[in-house]
Amino acid sequence: MSDPVYVIGDVHGHLSQVERALALIEADGGPEAKVIFLGDLVDRGPDSRRVLELLMAEQAAGRPWTVLKGNHDDMLVDYLANGTEFDHRISIELSWLDPRLGGASTLASYGMTGLERRTFTHIWEEARERVPQAHREYLAGLPLTEERDDVLFVHAGIRPGVDLAEQHVDDLMWIRKPFLDDPRDHPWLVVHGHTALDEPTHFGNRVDLDGGAGYGRTLHPVVFEGRESWLLTPTGRKPLARG
Repeated sequence: MSDPVYVIGDVHGHLSQVERALALIEADGGPEAKVIFLGDLVDRGPDSRRVLELLMAEQAAGRPWTVLKGNHDDMLVDYLANGTEFDHRISIELSWLDPRLGGASTLASYGMTGLERRTFTHIWEEARERVPQAHREYLAGLPLTEERDDVLFVHAGIRPGVDLAEQHVDDLMWIRKPFLDDPRDHPWLVVHGHTALDEPTHFGNRVDLDGGAGYGRTLHPVVFEGRESWLLTPTGRKPLARG
């Protein structure tokens, strides 16, 4: 049996949810449990800055944690570096500052308020001053995938039938179709987030762990032992929902 690996889906700036999930993990696996975060650390929730500070501090202290990059993490980096407010990979023209994407909530966690009364240039310039360079470098340097035996952890998914080395970075962070619609087995069990559900769900060839914390639902940690997986709850391990 493989050593347990604990996985947390899309966080979206909810520090209290992260702390709850980590407490469940420690109760099951102890303080040195191996944890993988599937990305989308920021946006929508109130505590994006504090989420990053927690992860950075715990990794620096030697915690055996792996943090992957999600599309929202990438959008924050791109916004700060290049002023990109409208991402071409979003199907409708939507500002990153719009509540539906949640960038304004991220900037609020760094102390910025009253954005609706200010020009884009003033907002962008202050954001570049407020968000520490260390946070920007941390997000920019996050890996996109993690392989453990025959399980692949990634934020959004993969392009079916394409070798991992040939996968496009946009697919790893953004893909929905054709990945979600493909019932065939992949070279790995693919564990991902990005597409919000009511709860983590096992679809046979993939496991979607985005339980919708970005929309006010609970952040559920899941433990994997090889390809076997269980939801962690206050009363112990439970089988995942099946899709």
